[in-house]
Amino acid sequence: MPIDAKLRALLDSLPPAPPLDQVTPDQLRANVQKMAAGMKFPDLPQVRTQDVEIAGPAGAIPARVYSAGAAEPAPVIVHFHGGGWVVGSLETHDPFCRYLCGLTQAVIVSVDYRLAPEHKFPAAVEDAEAATLWVLEHAAELGGDAKRVFVSGDSAGGNLAAAVALLLSGKATLRGQLLLFPATDGAPEEYASYQSNATGYGLEAESMRWYIGQYLAGEEQRGDPRFAPVRASDLSGLPPALVMTGEYDVLRDEGIRYAERLTEAGVAVTHIHYGRMHHNFAVWPLTVAALPQSFEARREMAEWVRQTAQ
Repeated sequence: MPIDAKLRALLDSLPPAPPLDQVTPDQLRANVQKMAAGMKFPDLPQVRTQDVEIAGPAGAIPARVYSAGAAEPAPVIVHFHGGGWVVGSLETHDPFCRYLCGLTQAVIVSVDYRLAPEHKFPAAVEDAEAATLWVLEHAAELGGDAKRVFVSGDSAGGNLAAAVALLLSGKATLRGQLLLFPATDGAPEEYASYQSNATGYGLEAESMRWYIGQYLAGEEQRGDPRFAPVRASDLSGLPPALVMTGEYDVLRDEGIRYAERLTEAGVAVTHIHYGRMHHNFAVWPLTVAALPQSFEARREMAEWVRQTAQ
């Protein structure tokens, strides 16, 4: 199935990005922030927000809480933004979190975890775990229900959400995990999508290799389940999962493989594959409001949350 024509035109309209090895992480972050700030986001839900700080293993972790003002304790979604563990922030993913809050009527807690390369693996995972444990403890104060807490993430954030679900298995109860176009492995050579989607579809294969190199402190970490959850020896007992993948995504095959492994382990999995879309189209600022399919994908997220939260 060919890539969506509107998406293809959007990708073709973008100026060529400088090679990642020719920009600093701070320059890359500034570029992403500028791009996000210049986008228009129609029909953003009117939700309440509050910036908070969460005690983390290396200091305060900034977070933003979104609330639709539900009368009863609402489900809570702890969201970890994408950006290759190097870029992304509360601001870049603010529109997505507002859309998700409005659609689900859940409390959304967006977490500004530490970024690489200044903070190598497992810093981001440690922050993500600490933030989730804090939410489980303080859910009622946020207007949420501690028995209906989800972890969520897009791309690298999906990697963190999957890792947190693994780390908390047997220690704390999560209602579900939203894994949106997730990175689940560190072995690009094992997945055909790294070849078929290497260039021309937004996230490129060499860019992903660069992000992994920025995040990891050594090659021996590639097999660590906190980085590569697909390599965990036991996935049984994990909370229900929504896994979204896109045909024109370098991360397509590892996302599919993780959905398969979860299913094999007896986990309840809803896997939605978008045959004409690319990486993270439903979340990333450039496409979060530019494509009809983005709105539809978020409606599917919300429906899954509603059903799983019952």
